[in-house]
Formats: sequence, C-alpha cells, structure tokens
Amino acid sequence: MPELTITIGGRPFPVACQDGEEHFLRAAAALLDAEAQPLVAQMGRLPEARMLLMAGLMIADKAAATEDEIRNLKARIAELEARPETRVEVPVIPPQVTETLAEIAARAEALADRIADRAGT
Repeated sequence: MPELTITIGGRPFPVACQDGEEHFLRAAAALLDAEAQPLVAQMGRLPEARMLLMAGLMIADKAAATEDEIRNLKARIAELEARPETRVEVPVIPPQVTETLAEIAARAEALADRIADRAGT
C-alpha cells in the first residue's frame, strides 16, 4: 500500500492509499488544497482541524450546488423529452424549378457579357 505525502494549506500530511489510486488521491488533495490556501491567506495560521473542516465544507457546498444544478438539468431534460415531437417538413423543390433557375442564370450571364462587350468598345 503506497504512502504519499500530500500538502493541504501548506501543511504536509502522510496518507496511505490503494495501489493505482495515487493519482486520485493527489487530485482530491489538490481540490482540498485549493480551498484551504485562500483560508490560510485570509486568516493566517489556523488550527489544522479547523482549516480542514472549513476547506471540506467549502467543497461540500460546491458539490451541493452542482447536485442542485444536475437535478434542475435532469428535470429540464425530462420536460423536453415529454414534449410531443414536432415535425418540420421541408418542401421538395421540383426539378423544373432548378432547371428554370439554371436557365435564367445562364441568360443573365450572357446579358452581362454582352453589356461588358459593348462597354469595352
């Protein structure tokens, strides 16, 4: 069982974990340290237990807010899924329209060429 030393609020803590869990322990310690650092900066030297308690409560508050947001998003998804499906029908353009537009474009280009030729002479 590996033993790591993590740092929370500038204080080292030796902690054991399961093989292969070192990365997760370091990531969790980094989250706790991110909350503890501002506390230490604002309040100075805090008793270890108080620093850890406050940092843990701040993380718990963020987790609760995230859970609320997830619950709201799940409710919104359920609401959207419960709506009747709306169909959007796109009309099919008949091939004659496409052919006519191509013919009009060709005529317009021919007229533009004639005008350009006359303007050049």
